[in-house]
Amino acid sequence: MRQTLKRSTAHARVKAARNKHMLWGGLGVLGLLITLAASGMARAADHENIISSHGYSFYGDLTYPADYPHFDYVNPDAPKGGELAIPFVGTLDSMNPYARQGRAHLFSVLMYESLLGEAPGGGAAPADVYSEYYCLLCERLEYPEDKSWVTFYMRPEARFSDGTPVTAHDIAFSHNLLLDQGFKSYADAVRARIPKVEVIDDYTIKFYFTDGISRRSLIEQVGTVPAWSKAWYEETGAKLNESRLDISPGSGAYMVEDVNISRRITLKRNPDYWGNDLPFNVGRNNLDRLRVEMFGDSAAAFEAFKAGEYTFRAEGDSRIWATQYNFPKVQNGAVVQEELRNGAPPAATGIIFNLNSQFLTDRRVREAVALGYNFEWTNESLQYGLFDQRASFSQGTPVMAKGAPEGLELELLQSLGDLVPEEMLTEPARVPHTSNAETLRDRRNLRTAMRLLDEAGWEVGDDGLRRNAEGQVLKLNFLFNSSASPTITGVMENFVSNVSTMGIDITLERVDSSQYTARERDRDYDLLYDQYPAFIGTGTGLSQRFGSEDAAFSLFNPAGLASPLVDKLIDVSLDAETREEEEAAMRALDRALRHEFFMVPLGYVPNHWVAYYDMYEYPDVIPPYNLGYLDFWWVNEEKAEALRASGALR
Repeated sequence: MRQTLKRSTAHARVKAARNKHMLWGGLGVLGLLITLAASGMARAADHENIISSHGYSFYGDLTYPADYPHFDYVNPDAPKGGELAIPFVGTLDSMNPYARQGRAHLFSVLMYESLLGEAPGGGAAPADVYSEYYCLLCERLEYPEDKSWVTFYMRPEARFSDGTPVTAHDIAFSHNLLLDQGFKSYADAVRARIPKVEVIDDYTIKFYFTDGISRRSLIEQVGTVPAWSKAWYEETGAKLNESRLDISPGSGAYMVEDVNISRRITLKRNPDYWGNDLPFNVGRNNLDRLRVEMFGDSAAAFEAFKAGEYTFRAEGDSRIWATQYNFPKVQNGAVVQEELRNGAPPAATGIIFNLNSQFLTDRRVREAVALGYNFEWTNESLQYGLFDQRASFSQGTPVMAKGAPEGLELELLQSLGDLVPEEMLTEPARVPHTSNAETLRDRRNLRTAMRLLDEAGWEVGDDGLRRNAEGQVLKLNFLFNSSASPTITGVMENFVSNVSTMGIDITLERVDSSQYTARERDRDYDLLYDQYPAFIGTGTGLSQRFGSEDAAFSLFNPAGLASPLVDKLIDVSLDAETREEEEAAMRALDRALRHEFFMVPLGYVPNHWVAYYDMYEYPDVIPPYNLGYLDFWWVNEEKAEALRASGALR
């Protein structure tokens, strides 16, 4: 059990922190020594405590011991075999998601592993704990108390799918390739924190971290870089920043079998996968094949599911969920429709403002535009009452800001002085406006919006359009992916209709998936339907998503948010050394992001909606952080054969 030294009163703590120009101190030396001795993870070397472990978490508390047989939620006896096929609506033109040009599918990264293992596509593994990482390509890692460096000792048996060994040289090459040819916002952030990588021998690699910075996210950053084959890149001359269909061999359980970018992508389980028997993989990677089928629109995709052309849908369209699952295969039990637990906070989906747009820099204009969205009417009339309204970037978690700040969160905000607006100290956290569910156009909200626009200097002319003092029309471009479902398209059309009644010249511009990706990367829009990831805890990734340093070009920050208050709260959260301190900082960050108001939050579905042909099975308890259908589900071959015999499957 972790032990910490007791602290002084909250008042004295904050006063001392102000004197040091930082909010919180760390664990005392004695407390840390007790912790390490109790866990059995410490050893003395070169006059410093070196922690040697089979996994990593910032606080040193790992749920799974070194001799764990498998993750608790998997079925260790799950059979291997069968296929799972899913749909993709839209256009793809690449198998390289790291290039600035082109659009790639999730299946383009499923074959790659890292030192510290992850679920397919970079999800949580294990999926029943938060912010814990366990060795996959490595056998163990070592790092000192101050986390100024980390050394990974790799598994010599690890192999790429072409049979060549995965070595420390490949890890160093992959790390540097992302810095040299990856996205600029990522590369800049990593270079500032990780100045040096050293290959000690073929299976040992050491990363050094910059002095004087937070130790958050550093070890997991280098530990989760995908391992690419240095030899393949050197032999082919391929670039990470170019759109292409050929891919390097991976070391993971799956390898590419077939790519027809306009029709389907198929992966097959590697029969010679080196890691089959690792505890990390027991009960996982159960399917022989993974397939994605391409469709031009959602209607065609759904009809193909009914016909048995693919076998699994993670449903996202409320209209289809509520009204379309009454076809014969559902009625006779060939297709299962069910809701499954989702323990993770919903992604922060919404209508995002480009804060660099000349028309949206004034908060009053954003407030007015937001009042055009009527969640209550939309939910009842278009979404069958199935959605909950999202308010927070950490919805439903302990770090969701509620009411006015209090306790340690209030002390933190008060310590930041003029950075914090007075209303943030005394008023409840911002929540979405409410609207009349009986009518699309809520007259009260529209009157408020009109007043805000008048105050901002946008007056209505004789032609009904709003102009400023220079005669410029208030004109907004709303970039929208044409492959979106009819339901969400209807939601956005109604929003645009409401905004236009305010005298704003707004256009919903529908473009295909590839154009949408390119335009989004160039930030060529005023409004965008998109999302930010939700958060439960801190990490340096928060700076890429919400920080000022990369706001002008970060692909992860589509609003271009640049706020000194948000920057400071991210820094404070990264310096936190207890969970209590971290949670207080994260609540304050959630409160500040909502106050900055760069997004109109939309609704979310509390559970997973899934529909699948009745041949798939899953563990009794779905872990909170991953539904896992590409990870730990399996096929019941007797059921699959019965479906084929009945003609339910093609």
